[in-house]
Amino acid sequence: MNRYWETTALGDMSRDQWEALCDGCGKCCLLKLEDEDTGQIALTNISCRLFDDATCRCASYDLRQHLVAGCVVLTPQNIAKNAHWMPDTCAYRRLSEGRKIPPWHPLITGDPSTTPTVRGHTVPEYEVDEEDFEDFIVETLA
Repeated sequence: MNRYWETTALGDMSRDQWEALCDGCGKCCLLKLEDEDTGQIALTNISCRLFDDATCRCASYDLRQHLVAGCVVLTPQNIAKNAHWMPDTCAYRRLSEGRKIPPWHPLITGDPSTTPTVRGHTVPEYEVDEEDFEDFIVETLA
């Protein structure tokens, strides 16, 4: 097994290598709330309007940034600035912070089904009033 993520800097990865770091958990497609006073980030189970809960993927991946205002497309150049918005298990975040990817990651196991996902646990953004977003917090990001 070529464990390229252990020897290749994020900025030196090919597009395919970079994309393969995504474990498919779906957490990056969930709405996050930031406490204005503390800066703490809370993860909700409210999914972006483009999120496909059945596949745990974006339904319009290539156009997501154009279709959804505020959608952040992670790149090696912006991951350090955006890592705090990602879950602690995220390979992009972990590698940018000098940590290893989780042992259940599909790059290690060879099996995408080993990833803990949000599949079946999300509520589409268009079904929730914005003033109720706080009622859907499921996790606080480190």
